[in-house]
Amino acid sequence: MTPLVKSVALTLSLGLLPWAAQAAYPEKPITYVVPYAPGGTNDNIARVLSEFLGAELGQPLVIENKPGAGGTLGASFVAKSAPDGYTLFNASIGNLVIAPQLVPVNFDPFKDFTPIANIAESRSVIAINPKLPIKTLADLIAYAKANPGKLSFSSSGIGTPGHIALEYLQVLAGISLVHVPYKGSAPALSDTISGHVDLIADPLANGAVKSGHLRGLAWFGGTADEKELPGVPSLLDSFPQWNFSGAFLAVAPSQTPPDILKRLRQAFDRVLAKPEVIDKLKLMGLTPQRLSVEDTLSILRATHDTSADIIRRANIKAQ
Repeated sequence: MTPLVKSVALTLSLGLLPWAAQAAYPEKPITYVVPYAPGGTNDNIARVLSEFLGAELGQPLVIENKPGAGGTLGASFVAKSAPDGYTLFNASIGNLVIAPQLVPVNFDPFKDFTPIANIAESRSVIAINPKLPIKTLADLIAYAKANPGKLSFSSSGIGTPGHIALEYLQVLAGISLVHVPYKGSAPALSDTISGHVDLIADPLANGAVKSGHLRGLAWFGGTADEKELPGVPSLLDSFPQWNFSGAFLAVAPSQTPPDILKRLRQAFDRVLAKPEVIDKLKLMGLTPQRLSVEDTLSILRATHDTSADIIRRANIKAQ
């Protein structure tokens, strides 16, 4: 046996195939975990991106909804998955760095995940059922002060941006509202429209305000103009100190190999640059943001710290 043949035989026996002979990633479908029920903003984003990412990567992205515990059940599932690029997480600020401050979790948001792409900042609308005699944010505050604990608000779960935002508003305005958590934005919005709950703060409420099913009182996060939300002011007009908003991002388990992360990041970057994807995200009330990994981590850390302050000031406890 020649030295060359011996070398090849040893390489094969150890499973160390030459680079050129290794299977290129991805060679099978990728699971894209959504931590909320179908129909909400997170789910809608994942479905838009998966359509285009499948073409970029040459393999389909299969959406798997894992709702519960403010999105932390889905986060935990991905954190404990094999770091091989075949299980990704369509995350939000809420389930990564806010909810873990309120509910028990078995993952560390800064150690167990690595960012793939920052997707968008969310524009949330504080919206109320139009049957109530409240037409402006000032009306809401006056009514809530006159009727403490009477008004209720829905959210997509404990520790989600919609939950923290309205807790923050209570602190700034000196009012008292009752929180009713759901397992996603879609059921939370549905019950607000039907009148089972009085108000909501969520990106999904943009469409309900435009259609007249809810009355918009103020918006925060991202951008908006008179055409998008006619007659609805920025929350900064009433509270200039407001410094909280939500965002969406894609992450992978932290030990995912660098070459796979590079492939994924390139694919997401190309998809998020497509005009048709940008338009679809804007229709959801989102402001697309393509940021570096370092800037994404900075946003996560800043939001963690801001929400920690809000949780402390509002004395928020897990329900």
